[in-house]
Amino acid sequence: MIADIKKNTESKMQKSLEALKNDLAKVRTGRAHTGLLDHIQVEYYGSPVPLAQVANVTLIDARTIGVQPWEKPMVAKVEKAIRESDLGLNPATQGELIRVPMPALTEERRRELTKVVKHEGENAKVAVRNLRRDANNSLKDAVKAKTISEDDERRAQDEIQKLTDKYVAEIDKMLAQKESELMAV
Repeated sequence: MIADIKKNTESKMQKSLEALKNDLAKVRTGRAHTGLLDHIQVEYYGSPVPLAQVANVTLIDARTIGVQPWEKPMVAKVEKAIRESDLGLNPATQGELIRVPMPALTEERRRELTKVVKHEGENAKVAVRNLRRDANNSLKDAVKAKTISEDDERRAQDEIQKLTDKYVAEIDKMLAQKESELMAV
């Protein structure tokens, strides 16, 4: 019973960490990386599909992403999808290759992005703490139902608190790393 609660809580905390990692990957630093374009949808014969399913996405250099659609008629659609995305990118077409240069970040924009990163981290910490609360409530319910003793509950709560501390520390570490990436010129 207690092992199930702990295991369940830890797996949910791990998912919160993964969600934060994905959110942070979308926050753009000055460097180019292909994951930046992962969430872009392109109109393909009437239905939206992920960019990676209609084009080859590669890094040309540290500040430029290359996108090469597999079909010639898709070049204009892919370019339009990248331009209209919320990333603020300005792609340039050269024949069948679309070059997506990463604009340099201004100091002001870096500070704004740092605030966004901190907000995302705070949301992840709240999610982890909510999971701790849910686990502790499950333990309290188990004590009321007399399926576990109060001593077992106390020990399990301590272990869940240690799990919470571990994941909050991991979140802080990820945030510090992302902030240093953002502030590096």
